[in-house]
Amino acid sequence: MVSVLFVCLGNICRSPTAEGVFTNMCRKQGVADSLYIDSAGTAGWHVGKAPDARAVTAAAQQDIDLSALRARQVSQDDFSSFDYILAMDEDNLADLRSMQPDGTQARVDLFLDYAPGMSVRNVPDPYYGGDDGFVQVLELVRAASAGLLTHLIARGEVTAHRD
Repeated sequence: MVSVLFVCLGNICRSPTAEGVFTNMCRKQGVADSLYIDSAGTAGWHVGKAPDARAVTAAAQQDIDLSALRARQVSQDDFSSFDYILAMDEDNLADLRSMQPDGTQARVDLFLDYAPGMSVRNVPDPYYGGDDGFVQVLELVRAASAGLLTHLIARGEVTAHRD
């Protein structure tokens, strides 16, 4: 089983959106049983809280339910427990790399690096903006999720289960 952790700052906007979109995409492709998917934040301000209502609403408009997710903070154990730890922006990436214990094998990358042809590398934080920022996050996350899934299938890390 391959494990993927999506990480943003507070784990209430971007990373739960990525968790929901990627989980939904994997279910539709029949590979969800091959993956463990989670999200976390580099900061602990929102631990235990539900995703931002605007993220929940934007995702629901795409038939993705984020309502059961709760924020948590990245832990040292995550670097041993997850195969992929994917940061939403370069600040989160720098924080993750500074936290990563020596000898752990987690692949720590920018999430948008899995979106070929994307003109941006960071998923912008929509927290202080309007609803349109959450829609933009969904679009970016969907592109990166498709690229990540293609990457995992091409490497033989996940396979569809057929009856």
